[in-house]
Amino acid sequence: MKNLIKSFRLTLVFCAFFAICYVLVLWIFAQVAGPNSGDAEVLTVDGKVVGSTHIGQQFTQDIYFWGRPSYAGDGYDATRSAGSNKGPTNEAYLKEVEARIDTFLIHHPYLNRAEVPAEMVTASGSGLDPDITPASAYVQVKRVAQARHLSEETVKALVDQAVEAPLLGLFGPKKVNVLKLNIVLDKSAK
Repeated sequence: MKNLIKSFRLTLVFCAFFAICYVLVLWIFAQVAGPNSGDAEVLTVDGKVVGSTHIGQQFTQDIYFWGRPSYAGDGYDATRSAGSNKGPTNEAYLKEVEARIDTFLIHHPYLNRAEVPAEMVTASGSGLDPDITPASAYVQVKRVAQARHLSEETVKALVDQAVEAPLLGLFGPKKVNVLKLNIVLDKSAK
């Protein structure tokens, strides 16, 4: 019985430690070493919050760059973050991807099927990915330039400026945050 009481006490101590102290240590670390003091980085335009840099948004107009599709419900609902859990042999999934490819090609008639980036027709694991690869952004330059009546060189230069290097030059791929790029694109049109 003494061992049971000791075990119960030890369990309570560890629960308190991991529920309070561990979380507190992580919070302090985020405040000191994290970007934006551990808070979400939100972007504003004309004093209005337009979104977070860490959660994708749905852009469907030709004047904007598009991000990856989301399985997180309507738009990019962060409360429903998840992948589809459908494998590459699932017929329903393959039909969905084919429909996305067809839609992408309608808006990008200068491409053929083989040139459609896979990330533009498949969702990420979280379904909320805010970034695309530079290659996926460059594929969309012609569409955006035509829709905005700008030169392709001008739009490509904005994409070049929006490319973010890997963390510390080592971790992760180069990427383009779609929301940041679209905000810069809107500002350049003014």
